[in-house]
Amino acid sequence: MTVLAIDQGTSSTKAAIVGDDGTMLSLAEVGIDVHVGADGSVEVDPELLWSSVVDAGFAALRLAGSPRIDAIGLANQGETIVAWNRSDGRPNGPAIVWQDRRSAGVCERLAPHAARLASISGLQLDPYFVAPKMVWLREQLGLDAHGLVVTTTDSWLLHRLCGAFVTDVATAGRSLLLDLDEACWSIEAAEIFGLDISTLPAVVGNATPIGECSVFGSAAVVSGACVDQQAALFAEGCHSPGEAKCTYGTGAFLLANTGANPMRSTNGLVGCPAWQIGDDLSWCLDGQVYTVGAAVNWLIDMGVISHGSDLDAVGGGVVDAGGVTFVPALAGLAAPYWQPQARAAFTGMSLNTTRSHLVRAAIDGIAAQVALLAAAAGRDLGAPLNRLRVDGGLTRSATLLQVQADLLQAPVEVYPTPHATVLGVAQFAAMGASNLASAAASTWSASAVFEPRISAAEAEDRLDRWQRVAEATRSL
Repeated sequence: MTVLAIDQGTSSTKAAIVGDDGTMLSLAEVGIDVHVGADGSVEVDPELLWSSVVDAGFAALRLAGSPRIDAIGLANQGETIVAWNRSDGRPNGPAIVWQDRRSAGVCERLAPHAARLASISGLQLDPYFVAPKMVWLREQLGLDAHGLVVTTTDSWLLHRLCGAFVTDVATAGRSLLLDLDEACWSIEAAEIFGLDISTLPAVVGNATPIGECSVFGSAAVVSGACVDQQAALFAEGCHSPGEAKCTYGTGAFLLANTGANPMRSTNGLVGCPAWQIGDDLSWCLDGQVYTVGAAVNWLIDMGVISHGSDLDAVGGGVVDAGGVTFVPALAGLAAPYWQPQARAAFTGMSLNTTRSHLVRAAIDGIAAQVALLAAAAGRDLGAPLNRLRVDGGLTRSATLLQVQADLLQAPVEVYPTPHATVLGVAQFAAMGASNLASAAASTWSASAVFEPRISAAEAEDRLDRWQRVAEATRSL
């Protein structure tokens, strides 16, 4: 079976042709311009998202020799939303990206309901998630905007691809509107947000026929859909409780499988569906760092480095950060802090501070946040993570991954391609088109393994020092 797998991400859309044996036959990528405003806005033109999906798909087909495709899978950003008209599929205004913070006021207004919403959905009441953005956008457009629906971008893209009005269970789990135990829309949660449950798309599994698509030539079934991070978790073979991965992309996202039991974190993480195949549901814990690749891009924009490869060339040139600490809270702090008002900070600089120290501090700050997420997952699971699988563009930095292993005090296993998400959604699409009820066992081998080189006591000391600075940024 030949699959066209599409990963519609924050800064680009990737498309791959994946063959019968799971081998990636081609890969194409189309960049996306994201617009950031001083008011906390992060927006993108929805038509640009759509054209990037089409262009990347056709480019991948050309690179693979234009094979006939049997199935299509779509991965999505998860918490990015768009208002659109169901009658003609036209968007109404820009898409509101997951990093957008303008719904913070909605969260403040609904703060008395935060505990109940966490109990229902497993999520924190935070602008990161979908429902606060939906409320904010509906208020901007007028609550009774005729004919408009507000959904995550996957529902809009799937509608354009095959005419369906659906979202997959893993994406729905990012909304604050899904009942975590039942994996269906919660009437109570919708009422708290003042949303009409009848306007929400149908919730479907991750490997199921959704509709027929002729956008890329001959008709093919759209049979796989998933939020990006859960797709990567699946691809990396984290199918058993306690297995975890972290993707280093625009942000960093650590997910740990909790098996057939939904879990509500008591350590600042969130619980959500991982995937549904047939009638079988799996759940996971999730922790986020909002700005990782985005922090590297910021360093480039500020002239500190010229390219992402400079993380090793510059930051790897010093043994430590020379006393400098960086908290990469350029879009606030996510788990386990949940402080949208937090601000990024460099501290500890002196006349001896060099560019290399600043870059190394950025590396240390990224790794520290991920290590704290891993520790929180271990506490929730009742046992520390004994390894962490990693993917994403920043896994090209050996310096970052060594620091990560040091702070985790556990091996870091590098997925052999940065494109785990696209391969995960390809697996879902193949299963959905073949009516397979279970996943094949993962057979990949790590391209590199990083072992800790410092003691547990030194790792604890470094994390404590970073946390003290992070605490200070929460009130900046």
